[in-house]
Amino acid sequence: MVGPYRIAILGEVSLPDARPKRTRTFEDVLAQLERRIAADGLTPGDRLPAERQLADELGVSRSSVREAMRVLETLGVVTSQVGRGPDAGAVLVSRPGHALTDLLRLHLGLAGLEPREVIDTRLMIERWAAARAAAARADTSALAAALAGMAAAETAEEFVEHDTAFHCAIADLSGNRLIAAFMRSLRDAMRRHAVEAVERLGDTAVLRAGHERIVAAIRAGDPGEATQAVTDHLAEAYPSLF
Repeated sequence: MVGPYRIAILGEVSLPDARPKRTRTFEDVLAQLERRIAADGLTPGDRLPAERQLADELGVSRSSVREAMRVLETLGVVTSQVGRGPDAGAVLVSRPGHALTDLLRLHLGLAGLEPREVIDTRLMIERWAAARAAAARADTSALAAALAGMAAAETAEEFVEHDTAFHCAIADLSGNRLIAAFMRSLRDAMRRHAVEAVERLGDTAVLRAGHERIVAAIRAGDPGEATQAVTDHLAEAYPSLF
């Protein structure tokens, strides 16, 4: 018999296991720790509660807390110090989102991607993110600040720094944190190519005009125009790839 049911040899019917998959305890602890870091407003340099205290508060074993801490340490989120007293325990060295960005950037940097592959990915992400931002009539103050920085930039490197802030802000406005982390990784991995592109153009007026068009579309709440503005902007920035 074909389908989700299976007839056993003795005539019994075996149903598919509909029970929800249980999350491993340390994964649940990891998720709770990340939420706590965000909720408590912890910043790099702040110390997390001791292992025993976290185990008691979360209602799990110390081994589960220890395993979750090892994952965070591997990702570069915390650093653990051996010993007792006020200097013992885990210290936050990076926000979880920043650690993910660094990990993605390292992976992208080692992948040997072609510029065209990166630009195609950026195009898909930014078109979607700009449309979402426009549909929500998102706050464009971060975009405006990046525009001002680009206008005042005196070198290609300075321009790219603010240009990166602009495009990452669009990803932030989408409301999807994974998209935002991925965009930062893409931009960081391709920083050298971005600087070279600006140097080839010489005059950044056309790029700034493209940015202003994107901002105007988001402020107007026009997803279609925001999508097209992003497409045209990337084509102007990388004409050889379009």
